Amino acid sequence: MNKAVEIYTAIPKMHNCAQAVVCGFGHDELNAEMALCGGGKAPEGMCGALYGALQLIPADKHEAAVAEFRNALGNTGCKELKSQSVPCATCVATAAEIVEKYLG
Repeated sequence: MNKAVEIYTAIPKMHNCAQAVVCGFGHDELNAEMALCGGGKAPEGMCGALYGALQLIPADKHEAAVAEFRNALGNTGCKELKSQSVPCATCVATAAEIVEKYLG
């Protein structure tokens, strides 16, 4: 989890939230694809950090992972999370914790 947050908060900023999650778990091959998923651009307006996490965990765990993210932060949409003043770094940390849980 710490690696994903470290990547996201690095200066200069080189990764969006989705990239930070996938690269934080060593999946640099997804970096270019995830470049299109930050700032509310993930499919259906989903939080990019959550979307990145879903790329790493088994498909049969997606529903549970989304529910956990929603329970932890109150929403799964980027726009809604921002309107609730949830910091993107918190979304990255939460998504990374979920990845650790389902991959561990």
